[in-house]
Amino acid sequence: MQTISVFWFRRDLRLEDNRGLQEALRGPFPVLPIFIFDENILSELEADDPRITFIHQTLLSLSRAIQESSGKAMAAAPASPAVSAKNPSGGLLCQKGIPLEVWKTLPEQFSIGAVYANEDYEPYAMERDREIESLLASRGIPFHLFKDQVIFATNDVLKNDNTPYTVFTPYKNKWIGKFHEEPVRFLQAPVPDHFTGLSFPFPSLEELGFKRSVIKVPEYNLDNLDNYQKVRDYPALDGTSHLSVHLRFGTVSIRRIVSQVAGNEPFLNELIWREFFMQVLYHYPDVVGSNFRKKFDALDWINDPQDFEKWQQGQTGFPLVDAGMRELNATGYMHNRVRMIVAGFLCKDLLVDWRWGEAYFAQKLLDYELSSNNGNWQWAAGTGCDAVPYFRIFNPTEQLRKYDPQQVYIRKWIPELDTPAYPAPMVDHKMARERWVQRTLDSFR
Repeated sequence: MQTISVFWFRRDLRLEDNRGLQEALRGPFPVLPIFIFDENILSELEADDPRITFIHQTLLSLSRAIQESSGKAMAAAPASPAVSAKNPSGGLLCQKGIPLEVWKTLPEQFSIGAVYANEDYEPYAMERDREIESLLASRGIPFHLFKDQVIFATNDVLKNDNTPYTVFTPYKNKWIGKFHEEPVRFLQAPVPDHFTGLSFPFPSLEELGFKRSVIKVPEYNLDNLDNYQKVRDYPALDGTSHLSVHLRFGTVSIRRIVSQVAGNEPFLNELIWREFFMQVLYHYPDVVGSNFRKKFDALDWINDPQDFEKWQQGQTGFPLVDAGMRELNATGYMHNRVRMIVAGFLCKDLLVDWRWGEAYFAQKLLDYELSSNNGNWQWAAGTGCDAVPYFRIFNPTEQLRKYDPQQVYIRKWIPELDTPAYPAPMVDHKMARERWVQRTLDSFR
C-alpha cells in the first residue's frame, strides 16, 4: 500500500494560499485531502441550515478542482456505504462522524505517513486536535498544524510583559507595528500537483442528513472600499463587504485580503478586531458562557421569554430593531451597525441576558464565529473586555433618524409599518435606560 499524507480541510476551504495544504503538497508523500462533517456540530443545526449548504457546495467545487489538478483518477472505495455510486466523484474524501472516531478508522484504510491541517483556536477545536494528535502519535503518525486563518495568532501580539491585551486600541497599535515589520506574503502560483489522484463519490446533502437551504451566501465585494468609511453605518446603502462569512470558512485567504486592504485603515481595523477577539477567546476561554467583567455576575436580568420572542421575531415596536431581526431571520445576515443596536436593545432595554442573544445569533448568522459573536455581544452588553461603558445606551429611535433617515431600510423589512398591524413600542426607552443604569450600579456594589 502506497504511503500518503492526509490534509484535513476544516475552516480553510480553498486551494489558493492555504498554508497547511501547501506544506502537505511539498512533503514527501502524495496528498489525500479529506473533510469531516463533524456530528458534534451537526447535531445542533437545523436540517436546512444555510451554512451546511454553503459548505457542501464549496466542498463539491473543491473536490472537482482537486481531481482536475491531479490530471488522473483511480478507483477507490466509496467514502461511505450510504453514498450512491451515482454521486459525482472527485478528489476529496468526505466523511461524516465524530472526528476522533473517523481518525481511528482512516489508518486502517490508508498507509498514512503524516497528517497536515491548519490551526483552529476555539476551545472545542483545540481539545479535538489534542485528542487526535495523541491518537495519531500512538500509531507513529505526526500531526502538523500551521497558522492560516489569522495574520497574528495566540501569543504573536502581546504586551511588553508578555501578557495578553484586553483593550483593543493598544492591541491594534501593536498589531500594526508588527505587521509593518513582517509584511504578509501569499503564494499566487497554483499549488503543486502532488495529490494522490484517488477519486471518491461525493455525498449529497440528503445523505448527510440535511436539505438545501433557500438562503444564499453572497459573494464578498471589496470594490467600494474607497467609500467604506462614509457608507458603512447606513444599512440601506449595504456598503459592507460581506467578507466575514468567507473568512469564517476560509474560502478566501486572510493574507490576500489584508494585502489588498492594508491602506484602508477603517476596513483594516475591522479585520484586527476579528483577531483581537480570537486572542481574547484563546487566552480567556471562560468567556464562553461567562462575563469577562466579573462584577456583572451579580446583574439581575429579567429574562422574560415573551420579550425575547418579540425581539427574535422583529415585533418590538422599534423599527430599526425589528428590521434588523427580520433581515437576520430571512437572510442569515444583519448589517453591522444594526447588530449593535439590536444587541444593546435586548440587553439594556429588555434586560435579557446577552447569552440568550448570542445563542440566537449563533443559530442564525451565516458568518457566525464564536470569538467575534461572543466578543461583540459582551461588548454591547458592557460585560466584556474593552466594552462599551454601562451608561452608554443606544437609543433605537435616534439611531433610526441618524442612519436610516429616509426609512428605506426599515420599510424594506417592515411592510406593515404605519399600519395598525405594526405593534406599539414594547417598552419606554427612557424608563428602560434608567432601569439598566440602576441595576448595573447595584450589581457593582
